[in-house]
Amino acid sequence: MKNKNKPTDVLPPPSTIGVILDGNRHWARERGKPVFEGHVAGYDKLKEFVGWAKELNISNVFLYVFSTENWQRPGGEVKKLLTLLAWALENDMAEFKKMDARLTFVGQKEKFGKKMEAKMIQLESETKNNRAIRVYFGLSYGGRAEIVDAVRRLTEKEKETLTEEKLARCLWTREMPDPALIIRTGGEKRLSNFLLW
Repeated sequence: MKNKNKPTDVLPPPSTIGVILDGNRHWARERGKPVFEGHVAGYDKLKEFVGWAKELNISNVFLYVFSTENWQRPGGEVKKLLTLLAWALENDMAEFKKMDARLTFVGQKEKFGKKMEAKMIQLESETKNNRAIRVYFGLSYGGRAEIVDAVRRLTEKEKETLTEEKLARCLWTREMPDPALIIRTGGEKRLSNFLLW
């Protein structure tokens, strides 16, 4: 006899997942480690997560790595985060390339300085034909800043006849489908200015 509660069809994987990276500092403190070690462990887990998403045939992952609000953290912590980011961009993107991942950096890239911004643009160019998974890195990203920037990009003529579609075409995330699922690591239950549109 068939189990009536058992699903007969398996749902397809979501095309897009958003991930709010959170809890690294808490993880480190619980273990008596420096906060920076929590960020390093979080970065290692991030790479693992992208591999899992690829195996599950998820097409897009948006990783909320560094928010517009993160600039307000203590100066020493921000400096260490920027050091980790610079190191990852320069030395550790090969793993994503091996996964056939297309890399896209969204946010206020110019705030990271010319060298890091140029590296982001270079990595986007080098991976533009990769097709297994698209990985969006939110760097100095915030939903409010994204919407304000989109409004600024509209011409005066377009502003007169503003529609959702016109504004959506100006967003940093315009090429990314809406996420079907948002995961926040660390146990908190809030959006924190993530993908507000």
